[in-house]
Amino acid sequence: MTIISKERMYEVIRAPHITEKSTLISEHNAVAFKVAIDATKPEIKAAVEGLFGVKVKAVNTSVVKGKTKRFRGTVGRRSDFKKAMVTLEEGQSIDVTTGI
Repeated sequence: MTIISKERMYEVIRAPHITEKSTLISEHNAVAFKVAIDATKPEIKAAVEGLFGVKVKAVNTSVVKGKTKRFRGTVGRRSDFKKAMVTLEEGQSIDVTTGI
């Protein structure tokens, strides 16, 4: 078990990632979060368990590459971000619509 500080927990877990796909995985007892790009799976597990008081079964991560967008003819690029799909143990749940 990785032990991390409360400050690092808030750094690791940036925000819930709410999309159609993330609401579908919530039916299978999983929650999606935007996390720090340098966060590791053990850190993410420790942060979710520490902040929300739940037991985590598994953590899957992926780095989402930023899109190239145009605004008034100027080419810009969105930032890359890391997404974590956290599967919770049976009987555990997180309500992402409320704050911490």
